[in-house]
Parts: sequence; structure tokens; C-alpha cells
Amino acid sequence: MEPLVALPNAGFDAAELLQNITEGRSGDLDWQSGRAFSLVYNAADPTLEALQHDVAGLFLHDNALNPMAYPSLRQMEVDLVAMSADLLGTDSRSGALTSGGTESIFCAVQAARDHARAELGIAEPSILLPSTAHPAFTKAAKYLDIEAHRVPVRNDGRADVAATEAAIDETTALLVGSAPCYPYGLIDPVTELAALASARGLLCHVDACLGGWLLPFWSDLGEEVAPWTFAVDGVTSLSADIHKYGYAYKGASVVLYRDRALLKRQFFSFDDWPGGFYGSATPAGTRPAPPIVGAWATLVHLGREGLVAKARLVHEATKGFLAAIDAVEGFEVVHDPDMSVFMFAASGAPEQRVPVTRAVADQLLGRGWKIDVQQEGIHLMMSPGHVDVVDDFAADLHASVAAARNNAPSPSDPGHRQSYASRAN
Repeated sequence: MEPLVALPNAGFDAAELLQNITEGRSGDLDWQSGRAFSLVYNAADPTLEALQHDVAGLFLHDNALNPMAYPSLRQMEVDLVAMSADLLGTDSRSGALTSGGTESIFCAVQAARDHARAELGIAEPSILLPSTAHPAFTKAAKYLDIEAHRVPVRNDGRADVAATEAAIDETTALLVGSAPCYPYGLIDPVTELAALASARGLLCHVDACLGGWLLPFWSDLGEEVAPWTFAVDGVTSLSADIHKYGYAYKGASVVLYRDRALLKRQFFSFDDWPGGFYGSATPAGTRPAPPIVGAWATLVHLGREGLVAKARLVHEATKGFLAAIDAVEGFEVVHDPDMSVFMFAASGAPEQRVPVTRAVADQLLGRGWKIDVQQEGIHLMMSPGHVDVVDDFAADLHASVAAARNNAPSPSDPGHRQSYASRAN
């Protein structure tokens, strides 16, 4: 595809344009290969993918700005919030559908800011979050013109409740925990954070954008899962992305509240202009319909049994990849993950392990593995599609470590040879 610097005079022929776009995609992330570890959650389910394409086409041009114009979309949206609320333990009317985790987090932070001003008398509120919390919180704080303070985590990578308590001041409105955090796949001590927030009269948000549609089924597979839902006293809001381990296509997430009064703080309505009444439940005005119907169709098609079956594949892939890493001398997982997301690196002090880890990452990238390289190591996130490539990864990891130790040049990557490190999930 040639770059365009202006609108073309004559439009392109449709067939020619489609061919150009198809050819231009040749260097894009191939998420169906089993060699990618972020951005798309590969359900490895052709029937589901076909269904998603079909329903997206049905609603491609529709606009969910006015729910009264689309009663079918409105009902699906209500259903999605109700299913999410039932799964995570709150009232079915105390949530909203959003475009993704960033918007869900933005809504929760905005609701906390306005709650602090209206109920706590804090004119300039701030939020406290672990250093491992998603950047979306800091982004929301910037847009909402409030302060976000990051608290160093414990040696095990989880939120430090004592340090958080020490950091609370007269401006604090919201405490944050992750279930799990993106860098290490660790669930923060939500019970303790929520109790601390409740004792101080503060709100507590759980960022379950990553784990919200997998952790409820993780315990079905024999894994111990620390409490993190609304079953925990003191949790006042929660975000969970359906387009992650709910396997919907982008973008569909929910923000949920314990109390509908908090949800109402993100509502907006206006009629002081000549154009009639305008209202919305989230920051977006115009909203594309396909993500709504896609999320609804995906969850209803899979059902609980289907989601458990997908979780079982993710669990199998996670165990396989962890075993492959454990079998390589001189490499280790950075913190034992609570879920299917983890980081691994060379053993030793940071100044010793970072160069070795980067060299191995280059080798893996050269062999076509679209890994994420973070500050401390190589980041992997499992999907059902990774079950079929465990042995391939194990072989390439051994070869990559050997090549890196021998200072061998990295093999040529058939696609764009790059890390997707800066794009957290």
C-alpha cells in the first residue's frame, strides 16, 4: 500500500482496492498462527469466528447512540451487563458496556472523582494504585485532571497494603487492585485493599479487565484463586473486558458498580441547545453496533460450558509454556503467575539478565514469535490457540538460548521483526 498525502481524485476500483489492502496486510500481526501473545485472544474456533463475521455484517452500519432506535441492540446491551453482573456478583442494573478496558477504567475513575467531590468534600481528589497497575489509570487521571500516585509493590510483585495505607492522605478517593496485573499475571490482595478502603470511607476499584472472564472458571480447573469480585466487602467498582477471555472481537468491556448511585455519576444528559435531548451512559456518543452484537453472540454461543472449555485449553497451554521455560537452564519465570499471563527472563541480577534476555528475545523474534519485550523480561499471554504450539515454542526457546549464548546472529523473521512491548494487552 502506497502512502496517501491527499484524497485521490478518482476513487479506486473496489476489487483493486481490496487486493491492495489484502497485500498491505501481509506484514501485520498474524494472530491466528499461535505465535502472537497480545492484542488478540485467539479462541481457535472457526465456528465462533464465522458467527462473529456474520453478526458484524448484520449490524455494520448501525449506531448505538440512540438505544431507542435499536431495541434489539438495547436488549443485547442490557443482557451483557446482566450476564457480567451475575458472574461477578453485583446488581444487573449497576453497570455499563464500554469500548474496552481503558474506557471502563476511565468511567470508574471519573465516578470516584465526582463521588469524592460530592460525598467526601475533596475538591482535588487523587487515586492510589500499585506500580503494576495498568497505565489506563494514569491516563484517566491526566484527562480528568486529578493526581494518580503509584505505590511500590511487595517483593512478590503484589500490591503492598501497608505501603498503600501509609500513602493515603486527605486527597485520596480511590484505591486500586488488579486481578491480575498485566506484567506478572498476579492477583493483588483485594480483600485487604478493599477493607482498607472501606475503613477509611474510600472507594476500591478492581481492574479485572484481563482476568474478569477467565478467573471465574480458573478454580473449576483446580487452581486456587484469591478473592477479587464483589463478593469481597469494600469492592465498589470493577472492570472486565469481554474482548479478552470472553473471546468477543474488539471492543467490548463492562464497568460494574456495587451501588447504582455510583454508575449514575458517569451519566450525561443535556438539552440546553436547539438540537433536542442528548444523553449517554459512557463518554462515547456514537457507538458502533458490531461490538455489542458480537459480544452478545459470543457469550450466548459459548455459554458457561464453552468458556470453561476455553479456559481448560488456556490452562493446558499455560502449563506447557511454563514447563518449557522451566526446562531451560538459566531462565526463570518472574513471579509465579496466578493466571495465564507471565514474564520470564534470564536468572541473575538485572544488569546481568537484561542483556541475555534481550538477546534471546531477538532470537525468538527472528524465528517468528511475536513476543512482547518488557523492561524486565519476555512477556507471554496464553490463548486457546497456543495449545498446538507448545512443542514448537520449547524447541525454538532452547535453540534461541543456545544461539544467544554463542552470540549467533538472529535468524530472519518472515514478517515485521519487532516487539509489541509498548502495547499492553
